[in-house]
Amino acid sequence: MGPVVFVLGSSAGGVGRHVAALCAGLRADGTDVRVAAPAQTLRRFDFGVPTTAVEIGASVDPVRDLRAARALRRAVRALPGALVHAHGVRAGFVATLALGSRTPFVVTLHNAVLGSGARARLGAAVLGVVCRRADVVLAVSGDLLTRARRSGAGVADRALVPAPPLPAGDAARGRAVLGPGPVALAVARLAPQKGLGTLLEAAGRSGVPVAVAGDGPLRAQLAATIRERGLPVRLLGRRDDVADLLAAADVAVSASVWEGQPVFVQEALRAGVPLVATDAGGTREVTGEAAVLVPVGDAAGLADALRRLAADPAERAVRAQRSAQRAAELPTGRAALEQVRRVHRAARG
Repeated sequence: MGPVVFVLGSSAGGVGRHVAALCAGLRADGTDVRVAAPAQTLRRFDFGVPTTAVEIGASVDPVRDLRAARALRRAVRALPGALVHAHGVRAGFVATLALGSRTPFVVTLHNAVLGSGARARLGAAVLGVVCRRADVVLAVSGDLLTRARRSGAGVADRALVPAPPLPAGDAARGRAVLGPGPVALAVARLAPQKGLGTLLEAAGRSGVPVAVAGDGPLRAQLAATIRERGLPVRLLGRRDDVADLLAAADVAVSASVWEGQPVFVQEALRAGVPLVATDAGGTREVTGEAAVLVPVGDAAGLADALRRLAADPAERAVRAQRSAQRAAELPTGRAALEQVRRVHRAARG
């Protein structure tokens, strides 16, 4: 098997960790693996392979995108026989600009094109360009897979993106942070996609204390809302002890607007924590029947589920067992690596 160049844009979490895991697995097979990504992403993750800085932005910018495409083209030309595997539609678009028609090209779509109006139309157009050029498209959720096929993908399949394993958690350490229960735990980037306004409203309606681990651009706005409304929500900031927090949490909660194969949801299932989540994107595909799912944006439904679980230890025990059972059915890192090997062989023809 020839060289592989993974291409990704800005990443603070799941995509970067997924690519790092694939790098490690392919390197163990003796594959020559490289990563091309923005310098900030390269500093954030230890990919364990040679890297090239390619400044892929979060939105279409013709000058920046052409500059990034030139840098990627140089990196790929230095590796005869290389296959390019882009992660995300922005990385895929830059790769499309960079590659000749003979370069094998795979793209994994990790996020939906959200928004409306001109921005949504531009996003749909870019997605179409990427899907028609790729030899194989992988998508992290069923709805995204359907859209990829409608956008012109010839060969498409659902990606396997398992969450990296967490260490065993210490419930006593976690409880020292969360305080006495029942308490619900959310782990999320503080960004619009995570539906945190809905979560705050649900916490206020239910009266159930909610601890939110994570950081992001909405932190100041959320903190002000919590303070002004006296909500039972604590922002814990970025944490390195998620395993401990999950070991102590009475309920895990996600209020996202859209998700593919959400890392925190997978972690909560593996930890055997009762789970309440919005039925967003691929969330149901991950949880099966284990979680209590409510419609996206339904603060009243989320509040009702939190209140019911907080008040009923017996139901929490049943839901905890369902979480653990569902976790045993989820794909593993080995399965994800085997899928990528198969896809790369198919793209090479």
